[in-house]
Amino acid sequence: MTDGPTRILIADDQENIRSAFRIILDAQPDMTVIAEAACGATAVEQARHLRPDVVLTDIRMPRVDGLEVTRLLAGPDVADPIRVVVVTTFDLDDYVHTALRDGACGFLLKRSSPAMLAEAVRAAMSGDTLISPQITVRLLRALTAKPRPDSVRLTGRELQIARLVAQGLTNAEIATALFISAGTVKNHIAGVQRKLGARNRVGIAAWAWSTGHAQPE
Repeated sequence: MTDGPTRILIADDQENIRSAFRIILDAQPDMTVIAEAACGATAVEQARHLRPDVVLTDIRMPRVDGLEVTRLLAGPDVADPIRVVVVTTFDLDDYVHTALRDGACGFLLKRSSPAMLAEAVRAAMSGDTLISPQITVRLLRALTAKPRPDSVRLTGRELQIARLVAQGLTNAEIATALFISAGTVKNHIAGVQRKLGARNRVGIAAWAWSTGHAQPE
């Protein structure tokens, strides 16, 4: 976490979208937009130079698309990843899966509310993940349709927490549900990520759903 406001870079090839996002985010007391990029290549260059706390990126952009931006800034091979939230008009399953696999810590549709946009940034900063509800339902249905073998062994408490992460609960909500501190939850989640080789909470949720440890309510 940074001491000052969260520093954000917006990448979108439409100037009106960038301007709208800037107005929404700059209006938040804990956020400031430090740069804009009209193409993916510029976004990657600026992000590596400015090291923003969060990058918001569209998918379809000139030169380098948003999925490649995500991979280059947050992917498994990046030594010092930057938090990336994908905000796009397109919610195709391939886009969602690729973005989350390559390290995105949020996936929103552009028709999401201004409040959800701000919350996605805050979630990224706190280690949580925010995904548009419409997308989440479809993702979970797809994952539970094709269960795969589970080769990872978690403790009982870790499994409890992984299931709650898969249901979309925040650290604070998990702490309340299990009558433990938020700090303890954070430590358990870090341990689960190590065991699973997961980059973030999305990886934990994907594992829980795909192995049958989480079920639709």
